[in-house]
Amino acid sequence: MNNRNVVDPMEEIFKQIHNFLKKLFNPEEGRQGGGGGNYTRPPISLRTILYVILVPLIIVGILTSFYTVDVSEEGVVTRFQQYNSTSPSGLHFKLPFFIDRVTKVPSKVLLQQEFGFRSSDQQRVKGESNRGNLAEESLMLTGDLNVADVKWIVQYRISDPWKFLFHARDVQKNIRDVSMSIMRRVVGDRLVGEILTTGRIEIADEAKKLTQEVVDKYDMGITIAAVVLQDVTPPDLVKAAFNDVNAAKQEQEKAINVAERGYNNVIPEAKGKAEQVIAEAEAHAIMLINQAKGDASNFNARLVEYLRAPEITRRRLYLEAMEEIYSNLDKLFIVDSKVKGVLPLYPLRGILVYNSSWMVRL
Repeated sequence: MNNRNVVDPMEEIFKQIHNFLKKLFNPEEGRQGGGGGNYTRPPISLRTILYVILVPLIIVGILTSFYTVDVSEEGVVTRFQQYNSTSPSGLHFKLPFFIDRVTKVPSKVLLQQEFGFRSSDQQRVKGESNRGNLAEESLMLTGDLNVADVKWIVQYRISDPWKFLFHARDVQKNIRDVSMSIMRRVVGDRLVGEILTTGRIEIADEAKKLTQEVVDKYDMGITIAAVVLQDVTPPDLVKAAFNDVNAAKQEQEKAINVAERGYNNVIPEAKGKAEQVIAEAEAHAIMLINQAKGDASNFNARLVEYLRAPEITRRRLYLEAMEEIYSNLDKLFIVDSKVKGVLPLYPLRGILVYNSSWMVRL
């Protein structure tokens, strides 16, 4: 708020001095009628006159030469209605009487303007008498031609007391006009659903930035600290319909979330199983390839030995094959034309089986 507390030059003291001097030098007031004769007041000396004039002036000069500035304020000193200096908090000296005037500005306090509502009667704007004025502030047209009831707060500080006092007239009204214009511009660029739900922080940030740009352009000595959206609701006449729409959107979002949760449970599992099958197939393929390469290498090695000694290698391969075959048998029957009947051999492990042309160890 724009508080301008100007130091009083003690006009009442000057008025009393003026009345006293008027009585002192008026000869008509020095005569009194009594006993049929006239009484004339004796002459007053020059020293008495000087005392009567100078002593009050000295007292008034001393009293008007000092002033204090509160810790939350700064004092702007003007001399003959021209800017002289800015005083910090504390006790200060100035030229007495009407030479220097001090205007105290609350530059260390976070000030605020409220739009669409009022938290107390002290913060009511001049000329505001009913709720209709508040509705005019808060009702705004959105980008999709809907209406939203937007209530917000603008918090600001006085960064330059001299500019605040002398660069603009009625700074408080200017801030209100600028903020309402900017907020209508920002809200008018967005859909009503975004304004009522997810876009509130973005709207407040953009409104703060644009308001600061306009204030800097006007050079009012103001720094916008924050723009806070206090409440964003649909108008009362259509609030029930908006609530139904919001409930339907919530149900829609709930269904989407359930579907996404199921998707997140099934798809990763299927992908994992597919990757596992692919990995197993690749491992099996590598195993078969390596086994085939090993068998080929083994065959090539045997071929080299066979070429060196064919008869010996053939017999060795035959015996190794027979050993591998018989090692998997639990029973063995030898059939020989020279033997009458069938001759079973138990147990088979560690037995040498002889024939006229071969021998195998079991």
